[in-house]
Parts: sequence; structure tokens; C-alpha cells
Amino acid sequence: MYRYDEFDSDFVAARVAEFRDQVERRLSGELSEDEFKPLRLMNGVYLQLHAYMLRVAIPYGTLNSRQMRMLGHIADKYDKGYGHFTTRQNIQFNWPKLTDIPDILEELATVEMHAIQSSGNCIRNVTADHFAGVARDEIADPRVYAEILRQWSSIHPEFIFLPRKFKIAITGAEHDRAAIQVHDIGLQLKKNEAGEIGFAVHVGGGQGRTPMIAKLVRDFLPEEDLLAYVEAILRVYNLYGRRDNKYKARIKILVHETGIDVLRKDIEAEFERIRDGALNLPKADIEAIDAHFAQPDWADLPDDSSELEVARRDNPAFARWLANNTREHKAPGHAIVTISLKPAGGPPGDATARQMEVIADLAERYSHDELRISHEQNVILPHVEKRNLKAVYDALAAEHLAPANAGLITDIIACPGLDYCALANARSIPIAQRLSERFADPAREEEIGELKIKISGCINACGHHHVGHIGILGVDRKGEEFYQITLGGSADEATSIGEIVGKGFSTDEIVDAVGKVVDAYLVHRHSKDETFLEAYRRLGQEPFKEALYG
Repeated sequence: MYRYDEFDSDFVAARVAEFRDQVERRLSGELSEDEFKPLRLMNGVYLQLHAYMLRVAIPYGTLNSRQMRMLGHIADKYDKGYGHFTTRQNIQFNWPKLTDIPDILEELATVEMHAIQSSGNCIRNVTADHFAGVARDEIADPRVYAEILRQWSSIHPEFIFLPRKFKIAITGAEHDRAAIQVHDIGLQLKKNEAGEIGFAVHVGGGQGRTPMIAKLVRDFLPEEDLLAYVEAILRVYNLYGRRDNKYKARIKILVHETGIDVLRKDIEAEFERIRDGALNLPKADIEAIDAHFAQPDWADLPDDSSELEVARRDNPAFARWLANNTREHKAPGHAIVTISLKPAGGPPGDATARQMEVIADLAERYSHDELRISHEQNVILPHVEKRNLKAVYDALAAEHLAPANAGLITDIIACPGLDYCALANARSIPIAQRLSERFADPAREEEIGELKIKISGCINACGHHHVGHIGILGVDRKGEEFYQITLGGSADEATSIGEIVGKGFSTDEIVDAVGKVVDAYLVHRHSKDETFLEAYRRLGQEPFKEALYG
């Protein structure tokens, strides 16, 4: 993984010192809250319903055991003993005191972490496939290019104050695990007929009050042109993006109102103007960054294990966990492990300080000191030898970290909602908790199969409800919390925006309503092999509307 150079260290230290001074001036009354707001947002600090919130960047979702231990330490020392992992591969601390935040940032800097680009109208933390570097279907490691974009975009003088926030995601495989088509720029690594690496470039995706799927603007962009082309897109957006209305300021609105063909001409013209300058990406620079992501020295192991098979037969709970929470690794004899942060009745994405310490220990002992955060609010151990899977499982189970539900109905994404967020209209966490309890029976989960529920407490869609197989949106109806259901969303290579099925449901009704949708699916599916999404796309809304409204 990438390690700070001298510039990184000096820059982060200077930012901490600068923010410490700004906090002191705010506390003394020299700065008003309105004057302080843009300064704190540049350092990941939000003012929520009850307290300040600090969002810490985890670039492309990769961190090591020292960094995870530091996050646990901060949760324990400065917060209420836990942190919340987000859909942007970051972590949020919901209860820090403003006076403590400079100290938190200073401690983070000791393990090469910061909160820059986690808020404000800038290029946000670049996200990537959480299986990057280890997935068998991968063309190349997308984190290399995410790091290049991070270095290029950090305090870019032209793009610090964009019309609105700007999000970039990269996937290294045809199967999209990074939701690239609902980002402002989505990049898919691919090879051309000559075997050269490049990118398919998508522009103008996003969720929020106007959900849109990104348009393909370039089918193949050569690797060396990455920075020049992304900068061309940003320059066009910065020039033409609306600044008179924040609800129409995202690049997706520019794409929609201008048309992708017209916008493509503007982007290509700007690209031609700048492509042969300093933004050209030499192969040597790519190789230098790539060296930071060199693969560990994996042991030469057989791809099967008789001991593992015995443990699988003897322990049904372990067998379920293996089936749902492990994936094939590119190195024989290894597996990718998903640590689910979705226990029955628990807040999705939360981890206690103790759990973070245990996860850090497991990464150090069993995963070459490497961890990933997924945009689905789980933690990944990317390099586990199959012969160690039972030991990992046992350690996780002892800390309530072994729900065998990755990709299943209780692996719910949810934003913090009205329990924390000043923008929310309704609570998300209690709905997620009740749904996870409703469907907690392992046999029931297995019967239902792959099904993604995503919940947002407001139209800003931080819970990605638009791309949930079942999406739930919290709304305010005359002072009461109601929930709107959407069906058929997806965030993979066949991205789709969920469709609203009808009137909303009260807090008391929403869990039963989801139960009716699931029951309708089980009745109407062709076979146990037909997933919920496949059944919905075949059947359309009608059988589900009938189940909900009669």
C-alpha cells in the first residue's frame, strides 16, 4: 500500500497546525460559525444534529493494522467507543468535541491518515473495488490509478471550489464492485486489442434528488492520458456547471441539460489542448506508484484443504460463513474474507473500538497486514490462507463479527439518518435494525438468496437507496416519518435506478411491507436460482404492487 513521502508528511502536518489555529479562533469568538464552516469542511468536520462529526478519509478503502488500531483508539479516547464506516470507504466519528479535533487529526497523521477531501465542494476521496489486487477477474489493480488521482487532485488549485462535490470511482474488472456508473466520473480498467491497458470513461452518474446513470464518454482512454482526460472533464464542469442552484450543480445535470454528445465534444477539445503537457502520465511514474502495491509474498499452497473440508462438515455455522463471506483469491490456497458489520439488530457499518483492535490483530496475523473497507460498509481481509479460515472465523465469532450474511438480505446499507444527520427526514438505523431482526433466521436468509436492501434517511441518498434491489427512502409527511419503497435498483455493470412502487409506509408498517415484497418474490420466482433482481426485471412491478396494496 502507498506510504507517505516527505511532501505528504509535511503537507498533512501543516494542515493540522492550520486547523488548530482556526479552531482556537472559532472558540474565542474571532470566527463566527458561518466563517468557520468552509474551513472545517475542508478538514472533514460537519456540524450534525447533536454534535460535530469528523469524517476520516480512507483512500480507495485500503488501510493497515496500525491505522485500524488508531481508528479504534480515537473511538475509545475521543468518541463514544465506536465509529461508523460509510459508503465512501471512510469512517465517521459522530461525537468528538471541537476542542479535541485538532488532536485527533494530529494523532491520525502519525499513521499517515487525514480528513482532507472528505467534505466540501472538492474532488472527494477516490474509491475503488474493495477486492482490488486480489480478485481473479481483475485486469489490473485500480488502486494504483486511484492513488495517482489522489496525488493529482489533493488541493488542486483549480478544483478546490467546484460548483458541487465531485466523486470518482474505479473498478479493475468487468464485474463492477465499485458502483462506477453512479459517480461523477466512473473508470473501468480494460485492455484494447493490442493488449494495452486503458479505461472506459463514464461521466454524469449520481444519486440524490435526481438519480442518473453515467454516460459512456470514452470507450477506451490510453493509460498515459488518464490525468489529462480527467482534468479536461473537470475543467469543462468547472466552467459550465451551475452555481446558482446547488440542487442543479452536479455534473449529472450538466450532462442531462447539455447532452452527452455536445459535452463530449467540449471534453475532447479541452483534452486535445492539454494532453501533451505536464499531465501526460509517463510509464515510469505509473510503475513507481505500482511498486507501492506490490503483491505480498504469498505462500505456495494447494487450492484445497482437507482440514477446511472437515471443519466445514462439522460446523454448519462455519460452512454458511464460508459460503457467503469468502471469495476466490487470485493466489491458490488463499481466500478473500468479508467481515460483516451487520449483526442482527445492530447499526449497519458500526464497529466498536474493541472490534477494530481485533480486526487489526487479524490483519496483522493472517492478511499480510492489510485491510479494505467496502462501499457496502463492511471490512475485508484480502489475503487469508484457506488453512487459517477457521481460526479467523473463531476469532471473529468471539467478537460478534461473524454474521454469515455478506450479500444477503440482512447485509443492509444504511446512512446515519435522523439519529445523527441534520439533513435527514427520517431514521434509517432503527429500520435497518428491525429488518435485520425480521430476516435473521439463517435458513430464511438462504432461502431468499442474494438481495440488497439500502436505506436513506433523506433524498441525498447517502444510503444508496436508488440502487438497492429494495430501496427505502425516509420522507417527512406532516411531521411524521414515512418510508417510500423502490424496487429493481442495482449498482453493478448493469446499473439501474430503482422504481417507486407506490405510496409510502409509516414507521410501524415499513418492515411488514418489505416482508410482503420478499414473500411475493418467493412465490413468483422461476426457481431458487433466480435472484430477486432477476425476478423483478422479468416480472416488472405488478406482482409486488399487488402484494403491497392489494
